[in-house]
Amino acid sequence: MQLIDKLSILADAAKYDASCASSGAPKRSSEGKSGLGSSNGMGICHSYTPDGRCVSLLKVLLTNFCLYDCQYCVNRRSSDVPRARFSPEEVVRLTLDFYRRNCVSGLFLSSGIIRSADYTMEQLVQVARLLREEHEFRGYIHLKTIPDADPLLIEQAGRYADRLSVNVELPTDQGLKTLAPEKHLGSIKQAMRTIYTGEQTVRNEPRAPRFAPAGQSTQMIVGADDTDDSTILHSAEALYGNFRLRRVYYSAFSPIPNSPKSVPLAAPPLMREHRLYQADFLLRGYGFSANELFKGPGHLALDIDPKLAWALENRNLFPLDLNRAEPTLIARIPGIGLRTTQRLVELRRERRIRFEDLARMRCVLSKAKPFFITSDYHPQQAETSSALLYQQLRDRPQPQQMGLWG
Repeated sequence: MQLIDKLSILADAAKYDASCASSGAPKRSSEGKSGLGSSNGMGICHSYTPDGRCVSLLKVLLTNFCLYDCQYCVNRRSSDVPRARFSPEEVVRLTLDFYRRNCVSGLFLSSGIIRSADYTMEQLVQVARLLREEHEFRGYIHLKTIPDADPLLIEQAGRYADRLSVNVELPTDQGLKTLAPEKHLGSIKQAMRTIYTGEQTVRNEPRAPRFAPAGQSTQMIVGADDTDDSTILHSAEALYGNFRLRRVYYSAFSPIPNSPKSVPLAAPPLMREHRLYQADFLLRGYGFSANELFKGPGHLALDIDPKLAWALENRNLFPLDLNRAEPTLIARIPGIGLRTTQRLVELRRERRIRFEDLARMRCVLSKAKPFFITSDYHPQQAETSSALLYQQLRDRPQPQQMGLWG
């Protein structure tokens, strides 16, 4: 099979993995490796770093052959998709060719399980080792970790890769037993702990070799089983707390040709995935807990964002006086983000905040007005009814997925 044919198959097979990001990666010099070329092409995905830089990555599988028969996976053992396999040297060649042509800044590499977890992990590490040691590659490398692999192999991967990720796939052990019986939540978490230990060693011992400086991430599939949003968010919260994950990615289940009867025949609403990302942002950036977003088991509302839903459920806390309130509470006002909160706190050190200040800062006033007080503004009693606000502020059906709010 020609290299271009392999790339066509294995780049397409990699598109289902959402945990591809370069957030937190250190900048690397590319001196001597510049060139001309397109920023789009087969197997190229785009990610954004915290400072707003767009980073292009070659995103491929080493192979889509797999010993496992995960029912939600297009590359499962029983699937009839076309199969291909790269050698480590072929992945290195592709990465360097794309990099020299200025098409990519790095590599995202995952793989199906071939022969054994250890053998597959050895092949992934070999790609990273060749790039770093033989070709002095300074670009970004994200390796997908094989959960059952020897911890020593995972430690080797961390020395070469900027980021490692272990996909938990489903948030409950029962879900894995039903849809991915070869996988075990215990071994997945053990791999996460190995990565976490490597990160902690570097933090505590300044002279220790570098280890996955961009941390680790994971992915959960949404809608492949009946797990509700509350369980998913509580599981994500535990992963953040126990292993200091940089990100949990949520991927709406995508039905595939000849899907087994054990998985749904239709995809969940994309808005559900979107709401989970919004709620996850509240956990990571705003100091919310999963218990605050859910009174019990259940799903996030699709017609209202979780921050606004929480504010309507906690009307006793509002309206907040922006000239007196704690910054952590100001940030919980719908329509006011973290950056605006900081600007408001800085402004009130100089003078009292007025309504026009929020308009100038481009707050989403249609959402924020019922929840704050300024020196010249106080919401009317009729404007603060939760039932009325729900009807006024809930999202109307959109023809396509909307971006995340601030």
